[in-house]
Amino acid sequence: MLLMAVLMAVTSCTTHYAVSSVERTRLLIDKKYDRPMSEEVSTFMRPYKAKVDSLMSPVLGRAAKPLQAYRPESPLSNLLPDVLVWAGKLYNEKPDFGVYNMGGIRASLAQGNITIGDVFEVAPFENKICFLTLSGKKVLELLGQICFRKGEGISHEVRITATPDGKLIHATIGGKEIDPQAQYRVATIDYVSHGNDRMTAFKDGTDRRELTGEDDLLRAVIMKYIKEKTANGQEVDCQIEGRYKVEE
Repeated sequence: MLLMAVLMAVTSCTTHYAVSSVERTRLLIDKKYDRPMSEEVSTFMRPYKAKVDSLMSPVLGRAAKPLQAYRPESPLSNLLPDVLVWAGKLYNEKPDFGVYNMGGIRASLAQGNITIGDVFEVAPFENKICFLTLSGKKVLELLGQICFRKGEGISHEVRITATPDGKLIHATIGGKEIDPQAQYRVATIDYVSHGNDRMTAFKDGTDRRELTGEDDLLRAVIMKYIKEKTANGQEVDCQIEGRYKVEE
């Protein structure tokens, strides 16, 4: 009886239909598909919108120019790991360099005023700053993985030369050759520090220090950096300076 039931189930699933062709197209989804908000909904949302706007609209500082993120090197992907290294002083840390993943940068900064809302758009995740130590051997492995990904955010101290197909040719930190036997302190993001985004060399980090407070959120650290710049009469800026070079 069981065999008969199985046979019946199998035969009942057969079909005489077959796929003859497959077509595809792109459909732009924009505001023309939005349903107009009713007055009732608009009235309900108004006080909440006002509250959110009041929290997100305060100006923290100014960007000297548009700051965008793109591989292999860009103003914003240079700025953010520099912010992580800068933040070392807030935690009694002296990082040798910083790494910020490109996938964690979710927006650009326009030239002009930078609001709290702008920083939330750049760093919307609940990631927090993290410090750990890597051997020079693991640093070289990490930089090789960054080359494989055709660039990630690396701080001012790092210089990488890579092939067009993403192989590490040469790298220095602080203008010096990387000693495979030495120890290097790295400032990064908790998410990245566990080897995510294919930067698996971080898994072998030691003396790991993961911060857990609200003030340790990346966006909170970025805001502190912008506020310090503003207090010193400076705009937020960062240059493309050859941190990642591609050699034919």
